[in-house]
Amino acid sequence: MRAPHRLAVAGALVAAGLAAAPASRLPPLPGSAPASRAAPFDVVFRGGTVVDGSGAPRRRADLGVRGDRIAAIGDLAGQPARRTVDATGLVVAPGFIDMLGHSEITILVDPRGVSKVTQGITTEVTGEGLSAAPVDASTLRDDSAQYAAWHLVVDWHDLDGYFRRLERSGTPINLATFVGATQVREYVMGYAHRAPTPAELRWMEALVDTAMRQGALGVSSALGYAPGYYAGTAELVALARVAARYGGVYATHIRGEGAGIDRALSEAFRIGREADLPVEVWHLKVAGRANWGRMPAILARFDSLRAAGRRVGANSYPYTATATSLDAILPGWVHAGGNAAMVRRLRDPAVRARLKREMGDRWRGPGRPDGQLEDVEVLGVLHPALQRFEGRRIADIARAEGRDPFDVLFDLLADDDAGTGAALFAMSQRDVAATIATPWIGVGSDFGAVAPDGPLQMREVHPRAYGTFPRILGRYVREEHLLTLETAVHKMTGVAASRMHLTKRGLLRVGDYADITVFDPATVADRATYADPTRLSVGIRYVMVNGVFTMDDGRLTGARPGRPLRGPGWRETASGDP
Repeated sequence: MRAPHRLAVAGALVAAGLAAAPASRLPPLPGSAPASRAAPFDVVFRGGTVVDGSGAPRRRADLGVRGDRIAAIGDLAGQPARRTVDATGLVVAPGFIDMLGHSEITILVDPRGVSKVTQGITTEVTGEGLSAAPVDASTLRDDSAQYAAWHLVVDWHDLDGYFRRLERSGTPINLATFVGATQVREYVMGYAHRAPTPAELRWMEALVDTAMRQGALGVSSALGYAPGYYAGTAELVALARVAARYGGVYATHIRGEGAGIDRALSEAFRIGREADLPVEVWHLKVAGRANWGRMPAILARFDSLRAAGRRVGANSYPYTATATSLDAILPGWVHAGGNAAMVRRLRDPAVRARLKREMGDRWRGPGRPDGQLEDVEVLGVLHPALQRFEGRRIADIARAEGRDPFDVLFDLLADDDAGTGAALFAMSQRDVAATIATPWIGVGSDFGAVAPDGPLQMREVHPRAYGTFPRILGRYVREEHLLTLETAVHKMTGVAASRMHLTKRGLLRVGDYADITVFDPATVADRATYADPTRLSVGIRYVMVNGVFTMDDGRLTGARPGRPLRGPGWRETASGDP
């Protein structure tokens, strides 16, 4: 890993709106406390610009850490410390919270968490429809080949067992998770394309109840994927009501992000209203060229509900392309029965003919030779023999081989056992910018921990895996002035901690956990691109999780001080904190 460059040019900082005001002009820092001389600090960050995650103005201050907690913020000159870090010219912020990652498995495979730590991430929220638990042989079937390649043995069945495994393995980030509505549906019903029987629904509710008591943040749905989108609204309300009993949240990948987004949002809001719990919309976007420009109206709808006291929120990532499984673009009926059944269908000429008819209007589209298939790029494949397709668009492959693009699509999925990843260039830059500029919208990478080397090495990933948080700080704060530094940090920290009920995280306050990210505002930036997506971000200098450095002066330490963060249904321990 290349260490980030340091360009502490005061004039550039002032022009970018990131320079700290002189300390003599500043009032006392809220939440600060006088340092105790009874014991030295373990670490003092001296002379940095403190941006505390609340949205309050930045302050010049020292910050002292003792054990796993923030012990003091203010003028700590002369106070003893086992180590002092010169933070002059740097921003001292709460550790960044990824509101939607997918690291529950990958962090066990490679506990370094390279793509997370190098962005300044200290905590991740996961569990989009699918979750780490509950699991059994049937829920693990489709992923068994990948787990075998990783030499990963799943030795847990419920969420409590998963958390114990995470603690044994060790993790560089804190991890909190939802229980997936898709997960419990698959556990009880498999890939059955129907409503649950009353007995099946009671079983699903019991599984959610158990997960909430074991520390899930709430219940989540992923209604863009099978078998998740087989669930009806009434089923989701029933599961959400269980989560509500424990103070949980309903988080959702809504049923439609294109032409049907208004109807999909209405469903999400209805579930929150009928179950009486907060709603979080994951990776809010407007997809499809015909829908570009609709984001301001959608944000206004959220604003209206929030002003009326409704507990609705969302998060987003700063890119115009999605990343998903390639089979997600197929109609729902193709997925019934799981991956093996889908692959058999894709090899059937009659099924292919039907798919071409059903998908033709949407995916061929007017104005371009192959419509939206021009916007679909292969990110990664399961089988090495297909690696020649990585980084290429479906329509380009079809033209190069003189084939129908749908045949390319179906053959690739069938030959790859439906393990292919894809990027869909589906959003407009103006719509993306509108979500980034909105203070109450949190930030989620929507990607699990990966690395440029080791077992999680992937040549073709979405650049958001490595660059989401630094991209906002570098491009949208420093370069484009789309939002202030204080607002950006608030979106990355305090917003997520508040909505996800992450106790004593997300803010720099005396007594809170010492999850801290220190970065150079003059150089922080993403470096990953679609052509070269595994480049590490720069400008993140120090990352601390529970008082332990996971990045020290731009270098990964390999430490694993992260913890499972349990939700509101879990009963507190004798220490008083979950």
